[in-house]
Amino acid sequence: MNTLLRPAARADILALAQAVRSSGALDALPLNLSEVQWLTLGDYVQSMGLEGGQVLIEQGVKERTVYFVESGSLTVHYEDHRERVRMAIVGAGSVLGEGAFFSHLPRSATVNASVPCRLWCLTPLRFRELGTRHPEIALDLSMAMSAVLARRLYNRPKRVAVT
Repeated sequence: MNTLLRPAARADILALAQAVRSSGALDALPLNLSEVQWLTLGDYVQSMGLEGGQVLIEQGVKERTVYFVESGSLTVHYEDHRERVRMAIVGAGSVLGEGAFFSHLPRSATVNASVPCRLWCLTPLRFRELGTRHPEIALDLSMAMSAVLARRLYNRPKRVAVT
């Protein structure tokens, strides 16, 4: 079960900003927002924590929330029609759930926390509100998530991370 943390102070989102800026991973979120823009984004996302082993996303579920990883690492895996399991690891500074967010299709893989994690979730409804009130931030966020999606699709081992 996912554990929602207390309503975070707006400044808490800056820890996510730091994780995004410092990540050197192939699938790091290339989101270049100012501090004021990060604080604005903080009004639209919700902080949550996962214990090691907890499930964040289940393969086959039709749900479109997107998750930004502030700390920890998560394992992404799926079982194909031949019952083969494929895996990827996603760490701090990246995003999960972008595939279903954009495609409106069921989740393509299961995601579990490898260790305790802190994430930020953004629902499609809150994203629409962000787009209405702060279109420049919503556009930058969409472009950054699309870039991660494209990088994962081009990199065969990371393809499974498109959830």
